[in-house]
Amino acid sequence: MRLFRRCTRISILSLLAISVFTPVFLLSYRLKNLNSDGMMFYLLLLLLDFWSSRDFVEDLSILKHRVDAQANSAVQQEEVEDLKGPHLVVYRDGDHGSLVSLNENDSLDKAENVNSLQNNGTTYGRDRKNQQNLYEKRVSSSSEKEKSRPKGVQHSRSIQSHPQRPLDEKVKEMKDKVIRAKAYLSFTPPGSNSHFVKEIKLRIKELERAVGGVTKDSRLSRRAMQKMKAMEGTLLRASRIYPDCSAMVNTLRAMTYNAEEQLRSQRDHTSFLVQLAARTTTKGLHCLSMRLTAEYFALQPEERELPNQNKLQDPDLYHFAVFSDNVLACSVVVNSTVSTARDPEKIVFHIVTDSLNLPAMSMWFLMNPPGKATVQIQSVDSFEWLSTKYNEDQQKQKGLDPRYTSVLNHLRFYLPDIFPSVNKIVFLDHDVVVKKDLTRLWRINIKGKANGAVETCVEGEPSFRRMDMFINFTDPSVATRFDSNTCTWAFGMNVFDLHEWRKRNLTARYHKYLDLGSKRPLLKAGSLPIGWMTFYDHTHALDRTWHLLGLGYDSGVTRAQIEQAAVVHYDGVMKPWLDIGIHKYKSYWNKHVSYEHPYLQQCNLHQ
Repeated sequence: MRLFRRCTRISILSLLAISVFTPVFLLSYRLKNLNSDGMMFYLLLLLLDFWSSRDFVEDLSILKHRVDAQANSAVQQEEVEDLKGPHLVVYRDGDHGSLVSLNENDSLDKAENVNSLQNNGTTYGRDRKNQQNLYEKRVSSSSEKEKSRPKGVQHSRSIQSHPQRPLDEKVKEMKDKVIRAKAYLSFTPPGSNSHFVKEIKLRIKELERAVGGVTKDSRLSRRAMQKMKAMEGTLLRASRIYPDCSAMVNTLRAMTYNAEEQLRSQRDHTSFLVQLAARTTTKGLHCLSMRLTAEYFALQPEERELPNQNKLQDPDLYHFAVFSDNVLACSVVVNSTVSTARDPEKIVFHIVTDSLNLPAMSMWFLMNPPGKATVQIQSVDSFEWLSTKYNEDQQKQKGLDPRYTSVLNHLRFYLPDIFPSVNKIVFLDHDVVVKKDLTRLWRINIKGKANGAVETCVEGEPSFRRMDMFINFTDPSVATRFDSNTCTWAFGMNVFDLHEWRKRNLTARYHKYLDLGSKRPLLKAGSLPIGWMTFYDHTHALDRTWHLLGLGYDSGVTRAQIEQAAVVHYDGVMKPWLDIGIHKYKSYWNKHVSYEHPYLQQCNLHQ
């Protein structure tokens, strides 16, 4: 009996020892990796857990989670050490006064940052002392510059800085505070329901409701401003609870920079794909050209002649010129011009293409004659004088894009040689649609000038161009002959007086500047800048309603502008026959395409 009692007593004592020492062992194992401050903090929590109420413990749980967040942020900082970021200057909240003085060197600072990125590959894990030293140097240098300037200059600069403030500054500030509040909310422990969490959630909800869909400060209500002040108080309290978030800031800044770099790369890739789509021929257009070519060579030689070829040299008719290798685009230009003309039987179209597309172009107009109008199809290779006399000069135009360096693009400068018996001609690009009668252009007096065109020198409009954007005015030969402030004009719909052209020998002038541009960087590739130089002081400004630009790149062109225009131009890369074309403008072009044509159906060319 005595032995049984002794064994029972030993068993009870053993269980009691296990129940006492096991929690101590587990707690010491858990706190083994923490420093002394962290262990004292945990012991404090245990004591407070014994004496405190539930709500007070919930607030302390936030403090506990802050320690965990600091440890986690340190781990995250190690994980993102490979994230690269720009060598930025960290400005603190109270340093807004230095922004004005730093504005004048903004471009220089950006260039330095770019160079540092390329050469050093800076990261966001660098020591903050280096950033602080760099910041102090820049602020001190900027303050010295401000002191060296006269007071009047400093005052004028401070005045000029105010109009640059955006009209939606308060709206942006409110949205920024919501983002900051959500960031602080993400630092709290999951499932926490403390007073602080409830308060910050309420402030976020109230401020989001107050802002709503407002985009301008003038539309903000007084209630919205009150909610923003309440949010400011909550954010101030949050900044006291989380006083040190530098590690998280560096991590987020590095992640933001990498996201911006990925976005920039995607934009460059998208731009490349858009340019590639604009340069290549679509599968449908290639199919159409092949079918038309096969049909053309199946005809007898006498069946390949277009009607009314006796009108080609009549100077009393209305002559139009189009240079293109796009069959469908040329048909739209011809159809839209003929459909709006009062006397279509007096219209003569001269279409010049390359030898590869000559059969397809000829077959299309044999199968689809444009009413009573006359069409002539020529190949650029048939101009023997061009291949022998001007071919070398054509090769001098440098550029990577064949759309701008092709012979068809520069053939417009040889109109007097191509049409020796014509005195007046209207030149149309193949990406235009005619909406009004263009024969009225023959009644306009261009006052002895060789070229009549619509000007593009109105600042603020998408079509705005300056001569110094495309021509190098640092070259003495350019600066002495041209004025950079001279109003520019557009190709696409031009009235040319070939008599004045021949009289002033403008083709020779074109070759002169083309030759100069081949020897030194004088102008950009394309026909537009050299056209400005060739027809300098020889261009008459037409009314702006004759030629509307921008349907190939500007989605802001209004319906009212289109209805007033005589010619709408799809200049840019977003052509109406491409998938990347602006959808709301395609209807003006599709109107003149016979999509029910069997060849278009077979080649999957649809609206």
